[in-house]
Amino acid sequence: MKLAKMFMATSALTLAANVATAEEMANELTLVSWGGAYQASQNKAYVEPYLAMHPEVKVTWDESSGEAVAKLRAMNEAGNVTWDLVDATASDSMRLCDEGLAEEINHDEALAAAPDGTSASDDFGDLIVSDCFVPQIVYSTTFGYRTDMVGDTAPSSVCDIFDLAKYPGKRSLQKRPIDNVEWALYCDGVAKDEIYDVLGADGGMERALAKLDSIKDSVVWWTAGAETPQLLADGEVVFGSTFNGRLFSAIAEQNQPIGMLWDMQSFDLDGWVVPAGLPADRKARVMDFLKFATDTQRLADQAKYISYGPARASSAPLVGKHADLGIDMAPHMPTDPANASNVHVYDYEWWADNRDDLNAKFEAWLAK
Repeated sequence: MKLAKMFMATSALTLAANVATAEEMANELTLVSWGGAYQASQNKAYVEPYLAMHPEVKVTWDESSGEAVAKLRAMNEAGNVTWDLVDATASDSMRLCDEGLAEEINHDEALAAAPDGTSASDDFGDLIVSDCFVPQIVYSTTFGYRTDMVGDTAPSSVCDIFDLAKYPGKRSLQKRPIDNVEWALYCDGVAKDEIYDVLGADGGMERALAKLDSIKDSVVWWTAGAETPQLLADGEVVFGSTFNGRLFSAIAEQNQPIGMLWDMQSFDLDGWVVPAGLPADRKARVMDFLKFATDTQRLADQAKYISYGPARASSAPLVGKHADLGIDMAPHMPTDPANASNVHVYDYEWWADNRDDLNAKFEAWLAK
């Protein structure tokens, strides 16, 4: 065991040294993200400043993060991993790590310390939920609604989504069980702290799907984060779930008649994973970029462009105003106390362990 630990420590030090001193790094990077406002914020905060320092590097974006697990599995089986760095949710990073499809990271060796010398692992703290995960942002999946389609009484509870009599019209929900089944159980009377106990017990998933059945005929299913804001803007749905940053963009930047429903917003994390088995020159470039892109200033800079909370504690005091609108960004963060009075804390490990099974049940239910 001691020899193994010594070997791992030596390997991590060697990797850190190689990243710092490598004379030859690949000059192309394929970054995988989610598209839309979020990817644009990454490009502004991380990529453009990096390319200004490294004009020899060419960056290509791929917007397939929603299929990260399936696609990396396929690439690995084919022996042809074409992605260099992948933005992934916390639970997907756990699955990729467990399957050996993502590299383990020594956070303190590979990443920048905070300006005051605090180590990266202490600065990120509990948000490092996997050895293969480098956190970037805290975001939430929540609901937007058309302010001109809800009558005189704006919705105040997530359970209003299930009230077709009070709020008739279409709803848009993400085409996956995550979040939807938690909201369904909560609105079927399950206490927040019992949701995963019920969901994991016999009949729990069926109970959640039965609640979703009550609105199934009124649901438009989405797979890309841009869909709900567009559906809301077009007046095709009265409610729609999506990422809070997407809604912020529609409301604050596009002046759409949309309101935010923060009740039971589902907290989640997004971060980087490095695909396993990259050639040395590509990996060296990835690690060089990763250290830059996840330092204190870069994570704070991202909040100038989108309303997601930076994952580093040292970044929070640096969050200021929107780069173009000049508005204070703090009140638009999902972590702001005014928005976080009743939140759903997403259980990353539970979903990492159970997602394949529940995905299959959900797909079977959709097909009925």
